[in-house]
Amino acid sequence: MGTPWTLFDPYLLLISLVLVAVFGVAAFFLEHMRRIGCKHSLERTASSDDFFEDPNSLKKVPCPSIFDQAEKYISLIIPAFNEEHRLPGAFAETINYLQKRSASDKSFSYEVLIVDDGSSDRTLNVAFDFVRKYKIENVRVLILGRNHGKGEAIRKGMLHSRGELLLMLDADGATKITDLEKLECQICTLAEKVKELNPDDQSLKLSDIEVAAFGSRAHLEKQALATRKWYRNLLMKGFHLVVLLTAGPGIRDTQCGFKMFTRTAARRLFTNMRLKRWCFDVELVYLCKHLSIPMIEVSVNWSEIPGSKVRLTSIIHMLFELILIRLGYGWCFDVELVYLCKHLSIPMIEVSVNWSEIPGSKVRLTSIIHMLFELILIRLGYGLGIWKIHT
Repeated sequence: MGTPWTLFDPYLLLISLVLVAVFGVAAFFLEHMRRIGCKHSLERTASSDDFFEDPNSLKKVPCPSIFDQAEKYISLIIPAFNEEHRLPGAFAETINYLQKRSASDKSFSYEVLIVDDGSSDRTLNVAFDFVRKYKIENVRVLILGRNHGKGEAIRKGMLHSRGELLLMLDADGATKITDLEKLECQICTLAEKVKELNPDDQSLKLSDIEVAAFGSRAHLEKQALATRKWYRNLLMKGFHLVVLLTAGPGIRDTQCGFKMFTRTAARRLFTNMRLKRWCFDVELVYLCKHLSIPMIEVSVNWSEIPGSKVRLTSIIHMLFELILIRLGYGWCFDVELVYLCKHLSIPMIEVSVNWSEIPGSKVRLTSIIHMLFELILIRLGYGLGIWKIHT
């Protein structure tokens, strides 16, 4: 028999201190998340989530839903925060390409959705000038009440798009718009393979097949390492390591802002995406793996455009979001599944099985502490309404 623990046992005190520290960190994170959630809920009244404004007719056009049938072949979603100087050039190149392709291919229809993420400059005026010139059927502006973050701006745009294919791209035009054909080709090729595997389902359309294509700058890494400052290279290598530990291998460049999704894939991904700022790309990779949505990484032509908004505080926030991904989708997924089954009224059956303990368990004391932290996240995340359940 071992010596029983006493109230002042050093191991017990150490465990207690660790638990207090973990709970304190959890409380800090959750309070931060709660405040963000409260701010966003209060700001919905100041945004145009339910309609698009038509500057020509002065009418309000109801927003479509990602759950509706597709009305266009492709939707392009451009998040814009204080982009009055960079947006015009990128938009001109984009709309010229779309118009030329539409003129040569009558089956090609498009829409460009600019999401103003609470800009304080003339971005909104510039965007509405595009709507006046190219009509609201082709160009639309979605207004967010204040700055929510790039991830949230893209999520809102995706949820209100009409395309069979949905492409997100940056407002600076860093990636050549013609490269959308590379992503489109890869998605269509994979979609055809899926159709061949389901010959009896003649109604299967491109928008019904779940595929995601991620633009990649990984082939430019050597050139970038040679031209960037040493400390930026160090930060980038460290970030890639944390991303690898968080989302696992598979996509070498998670942060390229050029990504394409089929409508069904976008519906599943963006109704479940929780991060609002920089690391939503990593969450998308994680969700694709978790939801078994095929991913394709495609090399694109990319050039660095002056005016980057990634600051030191952004990098710190990115690390914070990576921690949230790892903790929020971590070891206690079994408990979350039970919670979701109850909430969604999905019947559960518990069945006795033959089980025996096998040596080599990977559950350590640190794992148990981690699991306690995640149980708090599940209880408060859903209880406070921070995490939404999409049916």
